[in-house]
Amino acid sequence: MSNPVVFATPADVDLDPAPIPPHWIIEGNPTARSKRLVTSADGTSSVMAWSCTAGRFKWNYAVDETIHLISGEVFVTDENGKVRRVGPGDMVFFPAGSVSTWYIPDHVRKLAVCRQSMPRPLGFALRAVNKIISLITGFGGGSALDAVPVAADAANGKPAHKAA
Repeated sequence: MSNPVVFATPADVDLDPAPIPPHWIIEGNPTARSKRLVTSADGTSSVMAWSCTAGRFKWNYAVDETIHLISGEVFVTDENGKVRRVGPGDMVFFPAGSVSTWYIPDHVRKLAVCRQSMPRPLGFALRAVNKIISLITGFGGGSALDAVPVAADAANGKPAHKAA
């Protein structure tokens, strides 16, 4: 039996309180809310809707997190001190283990795809198993990303890593 397809409207879904750890807060009284919309069958990935009011705080990423901003804006300072404005429609990837500082002038709402990070050899083995399954069954193992060419990293001319 296959798993059902899940539909959601993250801009409108009701969110539950999700307090930011007090020792992460640098300035203001940011109030965060979230709702887990779906979790993968193996429990390694989830999709969340999240919002937060004005404030400045440090965020420690325990999992790989890809965000897509729905509304509002945030100024993200990375570990090197570089500040980037992120607005509606923008996407950012935060790898597990990274730390950033968020400054939200008014409010922000995002969709977050969270994935447990795994060691590279384990990830390679998983992709290999999925490929074998797809060759045997003619179904599964692939995704729309398989058709996307790997872009070159403009900074160093090396191929950028394609999402797994």
